[in-house]
Amino acid sequence: MSIAQVKRIAISDSPWPWLLPLIALLAVFTIYPFIYNVWLSFHEFVPKSRGLKFVGFANWVQLWNDGRFWGALGVTFLYFAVALTIEIILGMAIALLLDAELPGFAMLRAVLSMTLVIPPAIAGMMFLLMEDSQFGALSYLLGLVGLLDKATPMLATSSLALIGVLIAEIWQWTPFMVLIFMAGLRSLPAEPYEAAMIDGASSLQMFRRLTLPMMSRVIAVAVLLRGIDLFRVFDYVFVMTSGGPGTATYTVSLYAWQQTFSFLKWGYGATLSLTSLVIVMVMANIFIRVAKVRW
Repeated sequence: MSIAQVKRIAISDSPWPWLLPLIALLAVFTIYPFIYNVWLSFHEFVPKSRGLKFVGFANWVQLWNDGRFWGALGVTFLYFAVALTIEIILGMAIALLLDAELPGFAMLRAVLSMTLVIPPAIAGMMFLLMEDSQFGALSYLLGLVGLLDKATPMLATSSLALIGVLIAEIWQWTPFMVLIFMAGLRSLPAEPYEAAMIDGASSLQMFRRLTLPMMSRVIAVAVLLRGIDLFRVFDYVFVMTSGGPGTATYTVSLYAWQQTFSFLKWGYGATLSLTSLVIVMVMANIFIRVAKVRW
């Protein structure tokens, strides 16, 4: 291609020269894997022949009758609901506290973002050590305030293991919500608050009547982004508990990984991942309609 042709393409009014590379990347890294996953869900890997065998709807029938999948789905929904609720409340509270130009607040806002650059697997390992019943600092502090028996291993107790994983999740991703909410708070107009102060409105009334309604779109987008990410949780569970004790922290993503790579059930693993994708898409679209999210 000559230089003149390149210049002609660069100044052309047609968007296709710029969209085609993106479409190609989308096709290679998104559309093709999705189609292959659908095709794989109707097959199963046979270790003896080292090949794939067509099994029809057997994987989907197995999924419907798989009690462990439904248990993992319940744990995933519980994890999703608890983490999202706490992150929204804490994120909004911290954002309101830091939404001021006081000395040192800029440094605090910068420090908050540091947790986001830590890989989740590393954060999970950090909390695995801190929650150790023998030398873990977090377990020791919880024992001092009477919230945890010093002889009780948090991550090895069925009733506490999910809480231990959630602590790592909430610690790392609450700052994400804080940054989004702070950006939303900085974009709010000052005039309604000035008028409310003149009318004698309290801080709580201004928050309920002004801040929350004007922040609704920002909150909706934050919930959508974090909700999608939370539903596919894998790193923390894999590093900290591997789904245990028993199935107390077994999530859908971990179960799909185990079936695919530990038991070499490639077809069933593809079925699990597709089911998770469908659930996320349905929930996201329902939320977008209800919350009236506009991009």
